[in-house]
Amino acid sequence: MSDSLESLSRKMGGAHDLASVVRTMKALAASSVGQYETAVRSLGDYYRTVELGLIACVSHNRSTLFAGDEGKPAGAIGAVVFGSDQGLVGQFNDVLTDFAVRALAAMQGGKQVWAVGERVRSRLADAGLPLAGLFPVPNSIAAITPLVGEIQVKLEASGGAFAEIYLFHNRPGPAATYQPTSQRLLPLDEQWQSDLTKLRWPTGNLPEVIGGNEGTLRALIREYLFVSLFRTCAESLASENSSRLVAMQRAEKNIDDLLVTLTQKFNRLRQTSIDEELFDVISGFEALTRS
Repeated sequence: MSDSLESLSRKMGGAHDLASVVRTMKALAASSVGQYETAVRSLGDYYRTVELGLIACVSHNRSTLFAGDEGKPAGAIGAVVFGSDQGLVGQFNDVLTDFAVRALAAMQGGKQVWAVGERVRSRLADAGLPLAGLFPVPNSIAAITPLVGEIQVKLEASGGAFAEIYLFHNRPGPAATYQPTSQRLLPLDEQWQSDLTKLRWPTGNLPEVIGGNEGTLRALIREYLFVSLFRTCAESLASENSSRLVAMQRAEKNIDDLLVTLTQKFNRLRQTSIDEELFDVISGFEALTRS
């Protein structure tokens, strides 16, 4: 009986220690989710400003803006898939990989894929997609900017080898959920111009570009690509930490349930042990009294 009580006591101590670790990881995940979601929201106004600048440039000289892009030969389809290299994220990489594989399979032409994260890279390789490169998953807000710069360098180095470039990532949803999504990053062609000019100008005054239209346009396009990549990465990291937060909440509940069960069993065994000791004392007393 004593050994059983000691064993239960050790299990309860281990469960309490594990609960402390889970609470710490839960707090870290919740803090990280808040940081990345704040970063995404803070990009909203700037992204809108860049879009308005692009609208002004496109409206100013739409007819000859991309005249040199017509008739270019079709190339391969490029894709950047933002995954996770951290644990306790459930099916985060699997759901994203399945979505990206299905989406790319429906597109014509060859495929080249860059993976952000070793785990999603291995899943993409198992799916048979040709890999063009691997990027590390950033572990903080400050690490996103160097990653985005590295991706932009790789895309610019590829030249005109790709007809289209897509971004795949998990986007945060309601109640700490996420869903895989995609965005066409390039080319900035007539279709892109048409979609852009459908956006409404906020005032009744016609926009005007001061200075060289071409130089302003190129600067705005660089900012547009940067913000698109930064927001995609931040949303992916927010989704990752949301998934981890949900996992920690489930783990915390399971540990609490386990502690309740162990405590009840420990109390029953302890009460049984006390009862047996009392019965022994009473029996001994009665034996001495009779003698």
